[in-house]
Amino acid sequence: MPVQIVVAGALTSGATLLVAQRDRPAELAGRWELPGGKVTAGESEREALVRELDEELGVTVQVGARLGDDVELPGSVVLRAYVVTQVGDGTAQPHDHRCLRWVTAADLDALDWVPADRAWLPHLRALLADPTAFAAGPIDPARAADEH
Repeated sequence: MPVQIVVAGALTSGATLLVAQRDRPAELAGRWELPGGKVTAGESEREALVRELDEELGVTVQVGARLGDDVELPGSVVLRAYVVTQVGDGTAQPHDHRCLRWVTAADLDALDWVPADRAWLPHLRALLADPTAFAAGPIDPARAADEH
């Protein structure tokens, strides 16, 4: 069975992160996630993430470093996160979600995350502690903790 890659974007603004509240399916409705979606045939992961965030949020992004490790899901699905930066004008809108919210590192643990995205919480904390850290490569929560 071929592996389906699903990409997610960690969009930050200063020390805040944009999170999206799921509207469906029923078992995930109301829970929070990093927005994104499936990579389609002939599309790179970066191209898919740019397309998905345009469709889901109405914003154009530039895709940066990987964030954390892959998260394997049932059914040969692999979830992969990237740091993204908004380019151009526009305000994110919840086209495919119940709502959007900008949160700080202090807010992360209080959110009811979809289970798969919880694996990235240490990396998201590191990213929010130093939003420029992704320019040097993948986000390493241990390195960020040592630096602060």
